[in-house]
Amino acid sequence: MAQKKYLQAKLTQFLREDRIQLWKPPYTDENKKVGLALKDLAKKYSDKLECCENEVEKIIEEIRCKAIERGTGNENYRTTGIATIEVFLPPRLKKDRKNLLETRLLITGRELRSKIAETFGFQENYIKIVINKKQLQLGKTLEEQGVAHNVKAMVLELKQSEEDVRKNFQLEEEEQNEAELKEKQIQRTKRGLEILAQRAAETVVDPEMTPYLDIANQTGRSIRIPASERKALMLAMGYHEKGRAFLKRKEYGIALPCLLDADKYFCECCRELLDTVDNYAVLQLDIVWCYFRLEQLECLDDAEKKLNLAQKCFKNCYGENHQRLVHIKGNCGKEKVLFLRLYLLQGIRNYHSGNDVEACEYLNKARQLLKELYIDPSKVDNLLQLGFTAQEARLGLRACDGNVDHAATHITNRREELAQIRKEEKEKKRRRLENIRSLKGMGYSTHAAQQALHAASGNLDEALKILLSNPQMWWLNDSNPETDNRQESPSQENIDQLVYMGFDALVAEAALRVFRGNVQLAAQTLAHNGGSLPPDLPLSPEDSLSPPATSPSDSAGTSSASTDEDMETEAVNEILEDIPEHEEDYLDSTLEDEEMIIADMQFAVCRLQQ
Repeated sequence: MAQKKYLQAKLTQFLREDRIQLWKPPYTDENKKVGLALKDLAKKYSDKLECCENEVEKIIEEIRCKAIERGTGNENYRTTGIATIEVFLPPRLKKDRKNLLETRLLITGRELRSKIAETFGFQENYIKIVINKKQLQLGKTLEEQGVAHNVKAMVLELKQSEEDVRKNFQLEEEEQNEAELKEKQIQRTKRGLEILAQRAAETVVDPEMTPYLDIANQTGRSIRIPASERKALMLAMGYHEKGRAFLKRKEYGIALPCLLDADKYFCECCRELLDTVDNYAVLQLDIVWCYFRLEQLECLDDAEKKLNLAQKCFKNCYGENHQRLVHIKGNCGKEKVLFLRLYLLQGIRNYHSGNDVEACEYLNKARQLLKELYIDPSKVDNLLQLGFTAQEARLGLRACDGNVDHAATHITNRREELAQIRKEEKEKKRRRLENIRSLKGMGYSTHAAQQALHAASGNLDEALKILLSNPQMWWLNDSNPETDNRQESPSQENIDQLVYMGFDALVAEAALRVFRGNVQLAAQTLAHNGGSLPPDLPLSPEDSLSPPATSPSDSAGTSSASTDEDMETEAVNEILEDIPEHEEDYLDSTLEDEEMIIADMQFAVCRLQQ
């Protein structure tokens, strides 16, 4: 298969260079049948490639037929508006994996999925469609999603075909159940990540009691991200980790949608942010790797673009010749794993594009890195006996060029450093939570306390000054402001308290109306503003917004709420199970897959160059 793809790419390249149009005479006659000149062309190119003339002729004929099909489709689209979609089927369908499907672009994604399922024998609910590197949205039309004539669509299958499962009724039932579980798993993944991202955005959860996600730099310390981008970045990294978990289990059909979702959310972040972390570069490698393992690399039109983007991001993040990385971490041995996969994928892409010289260069680079990253199993065993994990051993040995003593010291130092960082970060989170509780105790909402502390860089006294100088922040409520727009009359007792403090009775009553009877907030605001209310505060019922409503925890719970809470807990726990404990998990690899692929690819390239 790899040999055929290479020959197709090489012959297509020759045809372009020689400006040969196979769909025209003398290669195609008026009845669209093959012309006699095609045999001469096959002889010319087989001599040039030093391979079998019959095989070359067969491939050129396939290219000719495809060109005629495309021309017919283009003419049909111009006259009728019916577009042609090139459908790439799953790898298990060895024959006719690439098929053409005609459709109008005004139908919905759901209708296209149904049409593909009916045409190619899938069960509709157990396939996903990827077009333009995005999951097909079922509720929108193809036109709304940018689907155009001659676009490529890849089918991801969550279960085996109807023909296969008919062989055994029990197998069919098991696979249907498996597909339903996988679909539910994808939905739980989405819900779990949204919950965790929301908790991270709120930054008011108790770190001792409630699971949450945080974003750290290459040293393990939390980094401040603008609120407008924090949730998108959290979702992007969450989907990426979930996709990587599926990649480890070799469930590429489920991994790819997660990785594409991660790419979508990363694109909502600013370019400067993406240049400071290597996550985006690693994601590009993972997406291309997933297409390759699904044997659908030809369906990814921009594989070269993604690999170049990954290389550029690594350079921006790690610095020229990795000097920034070495400055931060003291070494760059572990990150070489990423460059090995980058060079390998660049070699594979060039091979499938017919560029055997470039393919050989990249594969040689990958093979050289493979030698450098090889780890003696006996050294891993020595570190295991010292109480380290296999993952720590591999990472430590690569960081220390295979020196066991240095690796043991490196791992120990890193453990101690991370323990200290985690302790400090947990303390920062605890102090922030206490400060929020202090401001809430004064009558401010969680949202207002959050914003004030963020503006004051966590300083409680400064945050309080900000709130007093901006009393309108009291209306930054945690709940829907339309739930209660009433201003209740303040009690005479509360008015008397403020009068006793020296404030005018009418001003005291107005302040209590504004702050819904909260004496402390009214007194603080009046004192801060010289005994009067700021003129920009809403004083009438029409202008007023509601106070913080009663939190859900203050009302009586129901069995439905309890069930929802259990489902949310299950979704969150499922995400957390796939979040690796080691912060450098993405750099750890046995490289067994890479070693086998490099050997296979080099054998194929060497055969071509002999």
